[in-house]
Amino acid sequence: MSSVDKWLRRHATKGPVTSRLVCLPHAGGTAGSFAGWAGRLPAGVELIAVQYPGRQDRLAEEPIRDMSEMADRVADALRPLLDVPMTLFGHSMGTGLAYEVAGRLEREEGFVMDHIFVSARPAPHRIDGEHRHRLSDEDLVAAMRRLGGPDAAVYDVKDLLPLILPPLRADLALLDRYRPDRLMPLRAPLSVFGGAADDTCSAEELGAWTEATAADVRVRTFPGGHHYLRECEDEVVAAVRAEILAAGQRRRDPAA
Repeated sequence: MSSVDKWLRRHATKGPVTSRLVCLPHAGGTAGSFAGWAGRLPAGVELIAVQYPGRQDRLAEEPIRDMSEMADRVADALRPLLDVPMTLFGHSMGTGLAYEVAGRLEREEGFVMDHIFVSARPAPHRIDGEHRHRLSDEDLVAAMRRLGGPDAAVYDVKDLLPLILPPLRADLALLDRYRPDRLMPLRAPLSVFGGAADDTCSAEELGAWTEATAADVRVRTFPGGHHYLRECEDEVVAAVRAEILAAGQRRRDPAA
């Protein structure tokens, strides 16, 4: 398996690939959390979900505990795929990673994302650390259950905890160490999504993402909590689809 194959789970699309949507999961999450989006994007848009090391088919690999290293690895995996336009969607931990990957590809390749979606986490320069990786196993499991979402049920299976807690702690430690003093504005337009009932990320905190880009920013909330994506999947995919189509229209007619 190549390094690209390790990192990227690619979903086939009908006809030639004209653009790509790359999805970056939450802390403890897997590429499979975006599997339901396959086949629901515009024709020619390839769905790619990133699989972090230390989980599922990458269980034997050491999890990454540093954002810079993680972003370097993901950016390297995406470099061979810059032949068509690309959009990023990052949920929770994936928001900072989306920002860092987009910045690397802008600076090093001159490649500007069509659009970037950041979801359910404050802008990283507005966060005073992430301390849950220091919790006991019992308290960490309780915290994850309170967040709900697609992974909540696995914490009820005690035999799985030795497999799922180490990569989760690594992800949370990565977030704790990732504290940029400020954001260097990107050139790509940004959509900021959140759950209206998410007590980990307020509407005001979502608004701070305007400092992440020199382009347009739109903030939108959906019903639900931190993992609103599962509850509102149809609405979220429709919103992503609309932005991808709009970006394609702008390329065809820049004056539109």
